[in-house]
Amino acid sequence: MENKDNSFDQLIDTKKDPDTKITSSLLKSAIQNFNQNIQLVYEKPNRSKIFVNNESLVEVALFLRNTFGLDHVESMSGTDFPNENEIEVNYHIGSYINQDLHPYVLNLATRVNREDPKSNSLINIFPSVEYFERETYEMLGVYFVGHPRNEPFLLPEDWADLPPLRKDFKLKGR
Repeated sequence: MENKDNSFDQLIDTKKDPDTKITSSLLKSAIQNFNQNIQLVYEKPNRSKIFVNNESLVEVALFLRNTFGLDHVESMSGTDFPNENEIEVNYHIGSYINQDLHPYVLNLATRVNREDPKSNSLINIFPSVEYFERETYEMLGVYFVGHPRNEPFLLPEDWADLPPLRKDFKLKGR
């Protein structure tokens, strides 16, 4: 997390770019509603990242969908941080229904414990996460509670090694 200060007005200057007023309103509203459970990491033109406590992930996702029309996950990524014993999960959320937000992508990020990587699934909020969460489950080992198909997706059926995107994964013979 790049910025732990929740002072929104210090982080965003809507006078520089009037197109940021809608996204600034979105971010300010989310920060005010979820106070200690959310942090603004960065805000750039058409791109923002907020970090959410894992326990608040579903509630924040529902708020973003219902309040601002962020209605689908465009992509999803995960990063292994073995030195911090965490895995970060990033949902890249956009909107089809809110035309003012068409070019905007919000990175909704959370972290889970690397030893017991579990997070609530967002499949009931954003059906488009089905294959993204399955891939993250398979490649990083994050189990998504509530997802109907935490099962192999891309790897061979007989895969019995560490998830291959974990930093401690080693190819045999190398």
